[in-house]
Formats: sequence, structure tokens, C-alpha cells
Amino acid sequence: MKRILVPTDFNVESTKIIDAIALHQGLEEVTVIFLHAFKLSDSITDMLMLSRRSRDHENISDEFYKKIDAYTAKYQNKVKGIGIEYFYGSTAAAFRNLLEGLQIDMVVYPQSYNFKPINKYSIDPKYLTARCGCEVLELDTEVIAKEQELYETKMEPAAATAKAISA
Repeated sequence: MKRILVPTDFNVESTKIIDAIALHQGLEEVTVIFLHAFKLSDSITDMLMLSRRSRDHENISDEFYKKIDAYTAKYQNKVKGIGIEYFYGSTAAAFRNLLEGLQIDMVVYPQSYNFKPINKYSIDPKYLTARCGCEVLELDTEVIAKEQELYETKMEPAAATAKAISA
């Protein structure tokens, strides 16, 4: 089973990456971890008040949690778990330690990824993932979304069609 890290701003649209991951050929069973990165403050007061980190979960909407639950049910045979993590730091070494601690096998971005900070300490994880030494994969979430809008049609075999024409 692979453990996949997905950088996010916790926008509901960012959950579409789960469709792309579940339908990607090279990935069998996966655990997906959504991550947002924050720069550590230089203020000693901020450093002493680590309890403020619990407020970071307020950035995640109920809709985001509902979408995660829906995807967990939809892909229960392929997606074994979905989690949420925060990274506090700005060095590649600290980020590599996080990846090692979470046992991450690869980082996955949507091809249309555009960093959106959720507060003044948010940092773009592309700077960290480019130097982390972990496999980075970009998947197209728009193609997956368009495929889901298609509907299935049933065509008769050619022999049955030929009989119907000759009759």
C-alpha cells in the first residue's frame, strides 16, 4: 500500500485529486494525506503559544470533511484512508523528516495546482517537495471530472444489427 501526500488549501475542489489517484493505473491501494505547510513564526510569543495550532483546523470546512467521507465510501476498495496533516517549518530537512515520519511514498499534485495561502504563515509546498527527494506526480483532475459527466450507452453486437437490417 502506498502513502500519498497531497498539498492543499482545504478547498472542496482540491478533493477531486482523489478521483485521479483512485483511477491512476500505477496505484493500487493507497492512503491519502492532505497537507498544508506553515512557516514557523520568529516571535517567541508565538512559539510559546503552540496551542494556537489547534485553531488551524478551523480552516477546514464541513463540506471538505463531507467530501472526504464521500470519497472514502466511493473508493473503499482502493483508498484505505484519508487524513489531514499540517507541517510547521520551512526547511527541506524538516520536510524530509515529516515525510519519513508519515512514511510517504509519493507526493501528488493536480496539474492545475495553484497555491492559495490560508493565513499569513502559509508557504507554498512546491519549494519543499522539489527538494525532498520523494517521487512527485502530477495528475489531471479536469479529465477525470469530464469523464464522470459521460453516461454509459449500450450498443448491440454487429451480428444482431446485421440481422435486424436484413429482416
